[in-house]
Amino acid sequence: MKLLYGTSNPAKLSAMKIRLDSLAKIYDIELIGLKDLNLEIPQVPENGNTLLENAHQKAAAYYEAFHIPVFSCDSGLYFDHVPEQDQPGVHVRTVNGKRLTDEEMIAHYSALAQKYKNLTARYQNAISFVYDDEHVFESMDPSLASTPFMITTKPHSSVRKKGFPIDSLSIEITSGKYFYDLPDQEADQFAVEDGFLQFFKGVFEKIR
Repeated sequence: MKLLYGTSNPAKLSAMKIRLDSLAKIYDIELIGLKDLNLEIPQVPENGNTLLENAHQKAAAYYEAFHIPVFSCDSGLYFDHVPEQDQPGVHVRTVNGKRLTDEEMIAHYSALAQKYKNLTARYQNAISFVYDDEHVFESMDPSLASTPFMITTKPHSSVRKKGFPIDSLSIEITSGKYFYDLPDQEADQFAVEDGFLQFFKGVFEKIR
């Protein structure tokens, strides 16, 4: 089965392929992204009031356009002890109406870390999976959220990953090390989103 991940971000597609590798082998799933379709991609407004509304808007629009099983995700970034005006929430990449580049995001969030003397942060995530006209599965369960981490003022000196600019500012709280400097960095990052794997396990058990 071809399963469409409703994203044009190659870094996100690659990360999800790794996260779902074990299930893909069991259920013979080929995970593809929007760019793999070589078709015109519909513009989706993503103007919902919640992460789940945004995820649903994308998944529903892509299913209507391509008629293959598709899921879309949306993430929000939230800081502890920071006033509402500086909370990214669902607008992680958009500030004052402007969509930021990776480098602009690094500059913006490092400035916030300077303002608030480093930041304790966490990602909340939502997913909407449209299998067919009659089967839609959605979740914004706490198990989809990341563990708390710190955002610091100085980006990692050498590592950048296109599509994930905030990762270069992210520090694991217990060790005080950048995520990119942890021995099992990749495994640790995927582990905090183990809820995605559990979500898909539940879905595939119902539709197979």
